[in-house]
Amino acid sequence: MSDATIIDGKVFAAKLREKVTAVVSDLKEKHGLMPGLAVVLVGEDPASRVYVTSKAKQTVECGMESIEYRFGDDIDEKTLLDLIEQLNGDPKVNGILVQLPLPKLIDEQKILSTISPDKDVDGFHILNVGRLWTGGDALVPCTPFGCALMLKDFHGSLSGKNAIVIGRSNIVGKPMAALLLAESCTVTIAHSRTDDLAGKCREADIVVAAVGRPEMIKGDWIKPGATVIDVGINRVDAPEKGLKEDGTVKTKLVGDVEFASVVKVAGAITPVPGGVGPMTIACLLRNTVVAFTRQNGFDDPGI
Repeated sequence: MSDATIIDGKVFAAKLREKVTAVVSDLKEKHGLMPGLAVVLVGEDPASRVYVTSKAKQTVECGMESIEYRFGDDIDEKTLLDLIEQLNGDPKVNGILVQLPLPKLIDEQKILSTISPDKDVDGFHILNVGRLWTGGDALVPCTPFGCALMLKDFHGSLSGKNAIVIGRSNIVGKPMAALLLAESCTVTIAHSRTDDLAGKCREADIVVAAVGRPEMIKGDWIKPGATVIDVGINRVDAPEKGLKEDGTVKTKLVGDVEFASVVKVAGAITPVPGGVGPMTIACLLRNTVVAFTRQNGFDDPGI
């Protein structure tokens, strides 16, 4: 049996950004309006700073306005809440994203629930969660939405397939299950405490790994020919790469799936890095355009 087909998230994300750019250009030409995305970053977390910078760059490249607010860890909750209320009322801001995690003294859920559901391009507001689970017009969390797009592109119809989602977070696991149910899959939601997790994985045509444990899912857990979507991003020691200048061991990124063994069994697999990751920002841009069209009463952009 040959190795699995690699599902290239970078290529797929580039195509989605091209569609977003074309829609934005058309909206500007027809209506003279530009979608705007406001991103709020609190603190100095290096990964978050890199991520926010990348979001801003891609937002501008797609022809939209990028608005950034950066604060130190010492910002108080009221200041943040006041800013969100201001952005909720600003017609030039169509999407609002507050980069997580937030400092411990700030109530994350309170902040997220203050964002207008119609501008909640992360899809975390409880109204969007409810809309997703009841088949309404939700803004869907970006990472699982990207996974669903790649699965549908690869398979066409997902109807009737057995799917297992390993992970039960509000950001990935639960919305991923809802999206798969909407595609008429039979869905199992599993996690690190599931009895006989390996056995349940072997029954699945689609495996979505979002449990946050490095290389937890092994090749002998996978049904031959199954499609494996690896959402995990874990940094682990890589002694084979040598030492850094400070004498510590160099590291590498791995997923929740043991790629080397799973690629021999699966029919298709997303790599880490280069799989699900690039789709997250592309879907954020897509959500911003969708939010913009709904707020202005324009036709659905069909992306």
